[in-house]
Amino acid sequence: MIKAPFVALLAATALITACTPVGVVTGLAAGTGVAAGQEGGLKSAVSDTAIRARINDYWFKYDTEMFAKVDMTVDQGRVLLTGVVQKPEHRVEAVRLAWQAKGVKQVINEIQVGNSQSIGSYAKDRWISGQIKTEMIWNKNVQSINFTVDTVKGVVYLMGVAQNQAELDRVIRIAQKTKNVKQVVSYVKMLGEPIMPTVNGATTEPVTSSAPMGSASSVQLEPAPPMPAYEPPAVPSKSDIQSEVLPP
Repeated sequence: MIKAPFVALLAATALITACTPVGVVTGLAAGTGVAAGQEGGLKSAVSDTAIRARINDYWFKYDTEMFAKVDMTVDQGRVLLTGVVQKPEHRVEAVRLAWQAKGVKQVINEIQVGNSQSIGSYAKDRWISGQIKTEMIWNKNVQSINFTVDTVKGVVYLMGVAQNQAELDRVIRIAQKTKNVKQVVSYVKMLGEPIMPTVNGATTEPVTSSAPMGSASSVQLEPAPPMPAYEPPAVPSKSDIQSEVLPP
């Protein structure tokens, strides 16, 4: 995620919008309408916004370079981190600082360490995310408001709440069929499914990972019983051996 070139533009846009009462009212109304339609409602959306603001503040104060290259999605206290950083310590610190924000229940770390994205690569990722969101909006069997889409180097990360497995499969299929998508990773949870807190600093495994459609369920095998210790046969002592007289 290349955040730096767009920070000034976004700030200027926010200032221009804030200058007009109509812009303020429209923004609040739109935000309230979207939040009310999501699982968890307005209260959850406000909490997620506060979490996002705190984490951004922590990142910015720690290192502006890291802040510019790491992005996040927050959904009901679940924080998905994405982006590309050049320093491995930035990947570690981004996770550590995310856990400091009040209200965080999970931190999912998908930050990559490598060469920074070019403007062209970033634009392509934005196009992919936009195409997927548009397809979800037009699909009458998908409640698009409950899903978020992030794309990094052609890898699509899905997050949100699915009504059932069929809806999740539709969303994954939409993402898979989108041009230039290399992989789809889903952290979508089912409606009503409790959020299991992760250990501080740990990440969680994706609920569904794509390659071919249809995720394979993991099978846990019972541990094999321990093998009995090997006991060598007893060697009889010389006194126990009885000589056998063979016939002539």
